Amino acid sequence: MIDRTIQSIRQRSLAAFALSILFCVGASLDAQTSNASTAETLAQARAAFGASNWAAAAPLWQKVVASNPVNPDYALRLATSLFRAQNYRESIPAYQRAIDLGADFPSNMAYNIACAYALLGDKEQALQWLDKAFAMGFRNLELARTDSDLNSLHGDPRFQNLVGLPDVSRMSRDEGWRADLALLAREVRRKGYVEGVYRALPQKDFDDSVRKLNDAIPKLSDGQVVVGMMKLLRAVGDGHTGLLRPPAQADYALALPLRFYLFTEGLFIIGADPKYKELLGARVVRFGDHSVDEVMRALDPVISRDNDIWPSQVGPYRMRSLPLLNALGMSPDIHKIQLAIVSPSGEQRTATVEADSNFPDIWNEFPKSWLTYAETLGTPLPLYLKNTNTNYWFEYDAASKVIYFQFNRVINDPNESLAAFSERLFRFINEHDVSKLVIDMRWNNGGNTFLSRPLINRIIRSDKVDQPGKLFVIIGRRTFSAAQTTATYFERYTNAIFVGEPTGSSPNFVGEETPFTLPYSKIVANVSDLYWESSWPQDHRKWIAPQIYLPPTFAAYRANRDPALEAILAYR
Repeated sequence: MIDRTIQSIRQRSLAAFALSILFCVGASLDAQTSNASTAETLAQARAAFGASNWAAAAPLWQKVVASNPVNPDYALRLATSLFRAQNYRESIPAYQRAIDLGADFPSNMAYNIACAYALLGDKEQALQWLDKAFAMGFRNLELARTDSDLNSLHGDPRFQNLVGLPDVSRMSRDEGWRADLALLAREVRRKGYVEGVYRALPQKDFDDSVRKLNDAIPKLSDGQVVVGMMKLLRAVGDGHTGLLRPPAQADYALALPLRFYLFTEGLFIIGADPKYKELLGARVVRFGDHSVDEVMRALDPVISRDNDIWPSQVGPYRMRSLPLLNALGMSPDIHKIQLAIVSPSGEQRTATVEADSNFPDIWNEFPKSWLTYAETLGTPLPLYLKNTNTNYWFEYDAASKVIYFQFNRVINDPNESLAAFSERLFRFINEHDVSKLVIDMRWNNGGNTFLSRPLINRIIRSDKVDQPGKLFVIIGRRTFSAAQTTATYFERYTNAIFVGEPTGSSPNFVGEETPFTLPYSKIVANVSDLYWESSWPQDHRKWIAPQIYLPPTFAAYRANRDPALEAILAYR
């Protein structure tokens, strides 16, 4: 079953009494007694629910719903309590009521009804409701495939078709790829083209593109089929819809043991396996026979995005994949490539770099065994290059009275939640002389937006820092997803001044990740289905633009300087 924890139960004030002269004293006392009794029952129901005491929670929530049948949160808690208490029969109408009231995702409620029927042994009703859930846009395909509540359905071909698990062991290569493409296209149609979600690619055009790729599969290499799928999802029109992991075959894990970054002066190597440390700080001129611009143009159609700055973040990561460059016609060999470089001293030369499968994905974590160019310079690292793998941390400079807060992930740290960190941060602010609070979100590519609320609330409540010239947010091309929504809330609700370069997403965007695996290739894909309207409805900007524009330069990086923080410290 889907057991989504309700984020909060909204408190509603009781309706005001009319003029007391219209009611007798006895009626008023009865009403007060009734309200007190309802409040007490609600408190007991919440306590039992929170303690997972389902046998006690179910009858309590029945009383609560009887007295307040219009609250969707109460209806959902009743349905959940009944299901968890294994009272599946009674949970079904409770979930139907939750659907009628719009609780949570309606498709989740339909899915839970399917689970209830399956556990009751009613296979036909279970399959009907599972079909309804998928038609309503049920999001978690992987859960439906493995949920033990649906075990009784596993042998039915209708179930296998719904959850996208055909028997690929008997398929030819072309049949396998076509099965993957069919499931991918189905999920885009089922989840992507939903009411209220803008898509850059009309569904008819999408269907035409699917047919063309399907027909071309026998003539394409496996890598070219993967590229075709990437182009297909790129055209759908949002930064979250795409392939998250390539095919499971070993060759696709081959990647250059280098980290590239696009500065205003060009593409540079800023991180490397120690065996390639002599390449650190070099500017890359060519990949084999192709210029950096040619490689970026080849990559552009396979990079999903919300705006045009995001490829400058993603492109340098994709350049590491020689199988991808090979499929795009940018590299004849998936095992090695010759780079034309200019060293930090100005020497022009070529270097042959071999791909390996040690670190195919360095998107969120830089390998501890690798070196960075900044670390080799012999000067102190600027704050923005410290602890970038830590979710959040802060440092106070007593001389300038500035707090620097590096906010790298909207994800709870195992040792301290973001809410607890926010309390500790503002307790420190209240106890010290603070002239400015700097929130650095340059490395933050998302997480869970709901976790940001305590931080946003603490800033709004703080007259000490939420003033023009005292609150600064550093943003950049990697500020994306939940980090984008958080930055949008900072812009909307606080007096923050933004510094750096544009964000990697737009203030309002289609997002969310509920990955699923294609059965033949084992590619992990995602189709976004939620519209995050964190700004105003009429906000059509591509990004949040900084008031102080400071795009990253290699000159500053090489000097271990941070012009963004320098500008903030100098701001008056």
